[in-house]
Amino acid sequence: MVANKSLIFKKVHETPTVAGQDITVESRDFDLDQELPGGSILVQVLYVSFDPYMKGRMVEKPVMGPYKLDEPIPNTALAKILRSKNKGFPEGAIVRGEFPISQYAIATAEELQAGWAHLIENPLNFPLDTFLAGLGMPGLAAYASLYEIGKPKKGETLYVSAAAGAVGHVVGQIAKREGLRVIGSVGADDKVDYLISELGFDAVFNYKKETVDKGLARLAPDGIDIFYDNVGGETLDAALLKMNPYGRIIACGAISQYTRVQGPYTGYGVTNLFNITVKRVTMAGYIVTDPNIGPKYGAEHMQNVSKWIHDGSFTSKSTVVDGVDKAADGFVGMFYGKNIGKAVLKI
Repeated sequence: MVANKSLIFKKVHETPTVAGQDITVESRDFDLDQELPGGSILVQVLYVSFDPYMKGRMVEKPVMGPYKLDEPIPNTALAKILRSKNKGFPEGAIVRGEFPISQYAIATAEELQAGWAHLIENPLNFPLDTFLAGLGMPGLAAYASLYEIGKPKKGETLYVSAAAGAVGHVVGQIAKREGLRVIGSVGADDKVDYLISELGFDAVFNYKKETVDKGLARLAPDGIDIFYDNVGGETLDAALLKMNPYGRIIACGAISQYTRVQGPYTGYGVTNLFNITVKRVTMAGYIVTDPNIGPKYGAEHMQNVSKWIHDGSFTSKSTVVDGVDKAADGFVGMFYGKNIGKAVLKI
């Protein structure tokens, strides 16, 4: 037996997640030599993705499947295969799929299939966390949705909220490659500086110092053609007023709404939706597994973004929390802007 530290789901909650109360790190015994069912693998988890949507699985009536109480929280992870009874997943290989946020785990053949597990090929020797960031789900989501829904055209103006986040910093860089003027909003001055000086955004404002409506009035006087929404709420409301005719809104997330609940869900009521009608704006949401998103663009995304990272024209940024003992605090910190780029836990 070995000690197996894991991030455990302790309490269904509608309010913002509290580390040490709603989620905790606990150590439980794990048998590395246990008999494996046919088709299963035993892995050492290396890196785990933290994603805002995870909060939606902790509430009383989740849209996605709920997490199991007093069990490790699963999410997309990179793991090394220590033992295998599955010919498709040989020992020693690195696999990406859904695994418990634990030091060690077993995945059955059914769980491997349900978690879209696949082996990672890394001929260019990228840091492993890249496969959870620019080459992972956030990078694919950004790439596919921008082209499928946003349909960017050279010379247009794109505004992306949560611009320094896992999806936002990818969206902005791709839009720049397509010849768009890119505006972002973030919640800290160091993020403003990073996006402009390191990633080449045209303009960025700190919404904690300047309201979104004032920031957009100053930086997008001629309006917005594409709004990439990661925040929702008041930010969406302000952007609706600045949309140009036939603009496109890509509804990726609404992180401002995930942590503002103080009891039964009462989200912000968006008031400017009629602008979608009068400006003939297209607004669409998506899930990365939709046939016209991930499956359609997966190979293209991997090929192009790998090439861009390798030639130095694209940055896949991660903020890595080091150590499973910090898992609860690292997850909570994501909702308070503690990360630039992808939030990742190194087990």
